[in-house]
Amino acid sequence: MQVLSAITESLRMAFFMFWDTLWPLIFGFGLSGAVQAFVSRSEMQRVMGDRRPKTIAVASILGAVSSSCSYAASAMAKSLFQKGADFTTAMVFMLASTNLVIELGLVLWILIGWQFALSEYVGGIIMIGLLALVARFFFRPALVERARQHLAGQSSLSIPADRPDEPGKPQGARLAQRLRSPAGWADAASYTMADLVMLRKEMIAGYLVAGFLAVLVPNSVWNTIFFHGHGFATSVENVMVGPLIAIVSFVCSIGNVPLAAALWKGGISFGGVVSFIFADLITFPLLLIYRRFYGWALTLRILAAFWLVMAAAGLATEYLFTGAGLVPVGRPAEVVQPSFQWNYTTYLNIAFLGVFAGLFWLYRNRQRLGGGAGYAMDPVCGMQVERQLAPATARGGDRTYFFCSDRCRDRFVADPGRFRADDSRRINEDETRRHDMSQEIDPVCGMTVEPESAAATREYRGKAYYFCNPGCAKAFDRKPEAFVDATRSA
Repeated sequence: MQVLSAITESLRMAFFMFWDTLWPLIFGFGLSGAVQAFVSRSEMQRVMGDRRPKTIAVASILGAVSSSCSYAASAMAKSLFQKGADFTTAMVFMLASTNLVIELGLVLWILIGWQFALSEYVGGIIMIGLLALVARFFFRPALVERARQHLAGQSSLSIPADRPDEPGKPQGARLAQRLRSPAGWADAASYTMADLVMLRKEMIAGYLVAGFLAVLVPNSVWNTIFFHGHGFATSVENVMVGPLIAIVSFVCSIGNVPLAAALWKGGISFGGVVSFIFADLITFPLLLIYRRFYGWALTLRILAAFWLVMAAAGLATEYLFTGAGLVPVGRPAEVVQPSFQWNYTTYLNIAFLGVFAGLFWLYRNRQRLGGGAGYAMDPVCGMQVERQLAPATARGGDRTYFFCSDRCRDRFVADPGRFRADDSRRINEDETRRHDMSQEIDPVCGMTVEPESAAATREYRGKAYYFCNPGCAKAFDRKPEAFVDATRSA
């Protein structure tokens, strides 16, 4: 009976951690989706070819407006490096993707406090600067070049030789025009829903583990793990142990935040919390992925470099915030209040559930609104990816599938029937909605076209295709099989 009571209390704590952070999750993922949809990233590799301070700053900004998923960030960094980006700059992009994103700061603010949210951005900038300084000592040119050649060999095996240049987001369109476009907001909502689906397991695991840690682990255990009362030695030990806990926790991305709240309650130092949250990029599953990308020699150097700069940034942030009087003095008796209350959290949750309903409607109606051009859904994790920038692809029958990472592609290749069935069901639903609305998609530019008013039509392999203008029809005439394949993959 006592065991059942402890489990129930742990689950209750986990739920109310989620409840306290529901509205910032919706707001953060919604804002992140809008940024991903409206900010063009197709020329990333062109502007990331060196490690000058300006390039490092650009890579940090581009990372901050990308997906917060650790797996997607690692795959995108690999893809950028593979296409010519400097290795250090690609690593900076990856660090920024998981530590400078909007949703992380919002959830930290609500669950632990605004000081921790601020510390992630301040510490993140310090960490990126430190990596840029020490990278040359860890990432030797010979190892980096060997890794690039290894990836080039993988690319020749995994990316179809006949992969066409896919239509993507319109590069010349002004931001103001895109913001007024219903299609743009439908794509933003699709990014939001796809990111939530992709990260659901990490978030569920993070909240559950944090709930059990907060309820079941006594303070005596935390006092054994974290030094207390030894001044500078305490600070150093805590910022070194924080990443170690992250490595063995297997929880990435936003799922680390509730764990950080439990650790703060348990007694880890301010800098230890900071270094722990930074360390979601060196969890054990990701180390195995780096090994597959770059080989063990470079992976071990990535681990050493990241651990060093994460711990050093946590330590520097702690002393900087201590000097400014920003480190919280007390610690909470409970991570959250485990009960419903009529307060601003409840009111905001209700309001943002309405916002979520609106985002879901945009996502479900993206075809009618003209969204989806140049995008594909990863059939494994559900993430929305730009076809031009997809880190991995695979052929299945007469279709090309696009993936957010090699990890998802490998899962697809191992069991294609399972994921192709789910993907076909989704495509059929989209086709049904589109035909019910008497609309078609121009296979070249992706615009929604009403068949009766189409500027041009073509028939190919027994199917009619409709175009928004004669130019798209001429492009289709030159190589119809490329656009037919892209349409089916959308």
